[in-house]
Amino acid sequence: MKDNSSDTRDTDTRHTDTRATTRKVLVVGATRGLGLAVVEEYVGRGAHVVATERSDGPSGLRTLAERHREAVEVERLDVTRPEQVAALRERLRGRTFDLLLVVAGISLAPQEAVGVDIATDDFTRMMETNVLGVMRTVEGLDGLVAADGTVAVMSSGQGSVANNTSGGFEVYRATKAALNQMVRSYAVRQAGGSRSILLLAPGWVRTDMGGSGATLEVSESIPPLVDTIEAQRGRPGLRFLDRHGDDVPW
Repeated sequence: MKDNSSDTRDTDTRHTDTRATTRKVLVVGATRGLGLAVVEEYVGRGAHVVATERSDGPSGLRTLAERHREAVEVERLDVTRPEQVAALRERLRGRTFDLLLVVAGISLAPQEAVGVDIATDDFTRMMETNVLGVMRTVEGLDGLVAADGTVAVMSSGQGSVANNTSGGFEVYRATKAALNQMVRSYAVRQAGGSRSILLLAPGWVRTDMGGSGATLEVSESIPPLVDTIEAQRGRPGLRFLDRHGDDVPW
């Protein structure tokens, strides 16, 4: 799915080696695409990752976990099922993570679709998954995050109201804008805390969701995005950032 927060930028001059040798990371929505790439990047930096998939069966995540048995644990979670969020929280009770990153999201409408043309069921599913499901997951699992840790959500430059000068992707844009608003309200309730709260815009990336016309390879998006996440450690409060660490307009 197109993310127009920083599509024209080809190189990342800020990329640094941020080895995460002791990091404990929880990634929700990692079966494939950006979530899987984030897991692989953190494993490459020495972190231990618990990663979730929505359903059982062969996947890129399972293959990665087989290759890195000591570094990757796979858990089952559908973010639209509150009972599964509660069950995962119970299974992980007593553990503390430095980072919770929720990547889960879907798109059921083509780029050219006008918002009112989408089937009501598809609109509802997108809102339930991309907004309500993500927020239920954040609220349900944030108690596992260290007091000075990071709670991050994969948003999109498409969620920027100020940057919407081209239209398109109307329903997807609406879900990400709604998600941004809910995360902002969440951050207000966390005021005074020590956690970093991040909304992340990874750019328009060639994945199953982003499509073959996207401007970035996964390798151009995820390493700098992880650098940005790591650079925010110890910086309390909410920021909406692109992969380079630049602020995205609301």
